[in-house]
Amino acid sequence: MSVERPLWRALTGYRLLSLTYALGLFLLAHDDYGRPLVGAGYLAALTLWTLFTTPLVASAERCTPGFLAVDLTMAVGGTLLTLAADPHATVGPTLPSIWVAGPVLAVALKGGWRWGGAAAVGMGAANLAEDGRLSGTALHNAVLVCVAAVAIGYVVEVARASERALARALRIEAATRERERLARDIHDGVLQVLAMVQRRGTALGGEAAELGRLAGEQERALRTLVADPPPRTPVASEREDVGVLLAAAAGRGERVTLVGPGTPVELPARAARELTAAVEAALDNVRRHAGPTASAWILLEDEPDAVLVTVRDDGPGIPPGRLAAAAAEGRLGVAQSIRGRLRDLGGGAEWGSVPGQGTEVELRVPKGVDR
Repeated sequence: MSVERPLWRALTGYRLLSLTYALGLFLLAHDDYGRPLVGAGYLAALTLWTLFTTPLVASAERCTPGFLAVDLTMAVGGTLLTLAADPHATVGPTLPSIWVAGPVLAVALKGGWRWGGAAAVGMGAANLAEDGRLSGTALHNAVLVCVAAVAIGYVVEVARASERALARALRIEAATRERERLARDIHDGVLQVLAMVQRRGTALGGEAAELGRLAGEQERALRTLVADPPPRTPVASEREDVGVLLAAAAGRGERVTLVGPGTPVELPARAARELTAAVEAALDNVRRHAGPTASAWILLEDEPDAVLVTVRDDGPGIPPGRLAAAAAEGRLGVAQSIRGRLRDLGGGAEWGSVPGQGTEVELRVPKGVDR
């Protein structure tokens, strides 16, 4: 249920109760009015207006600007008409009495604190004009209505912003769940095909066996990706120590060594995690292509304008043209998992390799990145 609905319901009740109060005051002081017929005529019109427009004060959608303009006119007109009904100022309250706060509060609920404040100022000016002097009571009532209108208008604006944020979060959550469901379905289908290709390729032998081996590697990588829980979305203002994240990544392998400065190397949380993911992708390449006995070293450097991470291994190296051939074959691990991540951060990745002497990957992320 909308946060505004209880406020509109309370306003509906206030209009009816304040109308009853105004009628009661008039009946009690009827004989004191210089022109009681003027007051009786106005209050009759006010009664009909309040009763017939009660449905319009049920929600912001029904409470139109035209209705609010007439409603305020009834309040201001009744206040000023008190001068004609009570020319000698014998009776203290105005003809509409406290009913005049209803239209002001309706404007605040509909348009927010600025419009509510403007309506309160107009109503206060009418009260001061009817009073004929700057009395403490008239000024007190004007300020009280103004404060109430501004406060309620501000609360409504905050409530509407909170409702919009909640609705947006619920839409994002629903979309995320749908994407996860679709991803599970797609991954399940792809995994089954890869498993079948691996089995058939191994059974056929020859070139098909190589195809089966590649399918098996992709199946294992995809299963790992599906099994890992999605990372927590970091707050934009958070910063994380890249060294701590790299230490966790290096701890996944017994033959991985991390070397870095003794002080924290911080980046915005998302940039630090994307850089770490790129390093993990580079380590996966080491395990896949250099073999389980290969060693890897991670060097973290804190430069004045960038964070530099170098991943070296002692494997057989990358044959010339191998990366271009892999991209042509549709194997985009290097392009997407490493280069793509760093490109989104304004950084880059460079490979250096000599056959038989291992491979070196240099990853660079600028410190000025704000995401």
